[in-house]
Amino acid sequence: MAASAILSGLLNVQSLHTTAAIVVNEHDPLLLTDMAGLLERLAPVDAVYRHDNITLRTANCVLGEPPNGHSHCRALLLGPTATLNIVDGKLQLGRWQRVFLVELDGPRARDVSLLLLGDGR
Repeated sequence: MAASAILSGLLNVQSLHTTAAIVVNEHDPLLLTDMAGLLERLAPVDAVYRHDNITLRTANCVLGEPPNGHSHCRALLLGPTATLNIVDGKLQLGRWQRVFLVELDGPRARDVSLLLLGDGR
């Protein structure tokens, strides 16, 4: 069934990366700056993260990998998915709501998975 035929259902949006998040929020430049400041206070780039010490890690090590423990901790706060309602063929978002992919360790190319479940009747 084509996506345009879905009248009601759910759209799941998922980041396929551990250092990127999907969030629904307002697209206001001042709010985006506030959100970045909040993440910096909660998981500062310059803090000590055991994940950044390659000699301690036993899995998922890539030679020359930049330190990104802060990015993984920030991703824990935001989450990798958002599930959104579709009603009468339209994505249901509030007046100011937007769907964001939040880059926490980039910039870099990212992949997003979309899963559409619905009823075309």
